[in-house]
Amino acid sequence: MKKDTHPDYHKITVEMTDGTTFETRSTWGNEGDTLKLDIDPSSHPAWIGGGVKILDRDGRVGKFNKKFEGFLGETSKKTQASEPAEEAPAEEAPAEDNKNS
Repeated sequence: MKKDTHPDYHKITVEMTDGTTFETRSTWGNEGDTLKLDIDPSSHPAWIGGGVKILDRDGRVGKFNKKFEGFLGETSKKTQASEPAEEAPAEEAPAEDNKNS
C-alpha cells in the first residue's frame, strides 16, 4: 500500500456565528486552527425558516403562470376566487318534545 495517500486529519476548533465553539477533526487548516463560520444552522434561513419571499416581477414564474393560465379549466384559482362561495344549507335542530313540563 502506498504511504502518505491520506490527508492530514487533525483537531480544529469551529466558531459559530453566535460565538459558541466546538472541537472536531478535519483536514482543514493545521492542528489547533480556528474555523470561523459565516453561516451556520442558527443563522441560515434554510434551518430557521426565514421569511424570505421570492419576488418575481413577471420573470420566469410570471411567464409560466401566463403560459398555463387556463390549463386546468374552471378549477383554476382565478375562477374560484371570482365566483361567490355557495353556502351549505344549515341543518335544522330536531324540535325538543317538552310534554312533561
